[in-house]
Amino acid sequence: MRGGWKFVALGVVAAAMLAGCGKKDDPVSQAAKQDVAKGVPAPGIAEVKAIAEEGFVYGLPIVMNYGVMYEYVIDKNSGQFKAPFNQIYNEHRVFTYEDTAIPTPNSDTPYSLAWMDLRAEPMVLSVPAVDKKRYYAVMLVDGNTFNYGYIGSRATGSEAGDYLVAGPRWKGDTPPGIKKVFRSSTDFSLAVYRTQLFDAKDMPNVVKVQDGYKVEPLSAFLKRPAPPAPAEVAWPRFTKDLVKTEFFEFLDMALQFAPAGPEEEAIRAKLATIGVGPGKKFAFKDLSLEHKAAILLGMKEGDKKVDEKVAKLGKSLNGWNVSSAFGDRAFYNGDWLLRAAAARAGIYGNDGVEAMYPMTRTLADGKGLDGSKDKYTLTFAKDQYPPVNAFWSVTMYDGKNQLLVKNPLNRYLINSPMLSGMKKNKDGSLTLYIQKDSPGKDKESNWLPAPDGPIYLVMRLYWPKAEPPSILPPGEGTWSPPALAEAK
Repeated sequence: MRGGWKFVALGVVAAAMLAGCGKKDDPVSQAAKQDVAKGVPAPGIAEVKAIAEEGFVYGLPIVMNYGVMYEYVIDKNSGQFKAPFNQIYNEHRVFTYEDTAIPTPNSDTPYSLAWMDLRAEPMVLSVPAVDKKRYYAVMLVDGNTFNYGYIGSRATGSEAGDYLVAGPRWKGDTPPGIKKVFRSSTDFSLAVYRTQLFDAKDMPNVVKVQDGYKVEPLSAFLKRPAPPAPAEVAWPRFTKDLVKTEFFEFLDMALQFAPAGPEEEAIRAKLATIGVGPGKKFAFKDLSLEHKAAILLGMKEGDKKVDEKVAKLGKSLNGWNVSSAFGDRAFYNGDWLLRAAAARAGIYGNDGVEAMYPMTRTLADGKGLDGSKDKYTLTFAKDQYPPVNAFWSVTMYDGKNQLLVKNPLNRYLINSPMLSGMKKNKDGSLTLYIQKDSPGKDKESNWLPAPDGPIYLVMRLYWPKAEPPSILPPGEGTWSPPALAEAK
């Protein structure tokens, strides 16, 4: 799965919508019949399109999350498989251009991942004591892509501890020995561990920290008998091609594991009128041609709105877009377009207090960055590096697919731990050379290789400082990223 999916409603299907032909008893019509029986008017074609548009925006992060979960823990032949549910998987490496499941992958910190099935009982996440000089964070994100909690350097400190992660239906008491209880809004949830790597020689030390991460069911933690296993799930096969037409099948499936919050009731009710939601069985292939066209056109409009929102996220500072687009249920408060744009920009991003992500595709004047045409420089004035409590980086992505770029140095980013090996200018400033070809051996220490085409650059500021100079509040802080310049 890459940086999102594009939908094209075929002309023949659009023509069929206008012709008004098709099956009289397709899933949308069946749902309408049920609603009419309850006194709810059946949606017309225009309303079906409007619901599909709104439903696409609402459902995009949920379906994207399912796509990643399918490749990582369900399909053992996906090429991206990590580990089964309720088992931790440690990456003893950083991500490279060969990692394609998640758009805008982080290559700063070796990841550990634990997808949790919380239906039968909660899971206990245990962390070891970590050196205070080494940043680490465990982000808890559920199937709604809400970041519902943190464990780690900033949130809970560097001491060892045991933490409980419970699903939306759990009603137990906090067991002894548990430092804190976190509540997922969905039955399936993800714990994303980020452990700072200082340099290549530091990997054995990172592995020692990762070996101390432990994930186990509550019954095992308490040394009690396990409850009955939950029912097996018939997970639908996921591919980037299937999702173009079967988007609402995937959403339909995911919603059964996600009890609706108060702010979701309106959109859930609308989706139910077209046959999507718990107790429903949406099937695109069984739709009439007119309903297929309405659904596809609605998805296309929703897709366009998400792209437009991504382009407008946050505030432009020296050509960099600075925003805070990730958070918990209260943060989004029903703003499904913001949530969709955040997922498309880079799913599983941190809350602003944990990390900030200035990103750009352009120069300060709006001209697009293109490695096939131009060379660029990025200069940090003396003592004006990104203000953080942990560390910062600048990562290069292919502007077409938001994936890391294959290059002769196997270098995908430049970060603050690398500064000691880089060349400073006479005035103490630091210049990065951003281009597809080497700037010369004397400058290669400062070279960030670019693609032969559109460029997408992302800064990562881990645990940004709250006091001035600071990038916080997002877009309003006292520190701004420096502008890129075309190399002469």
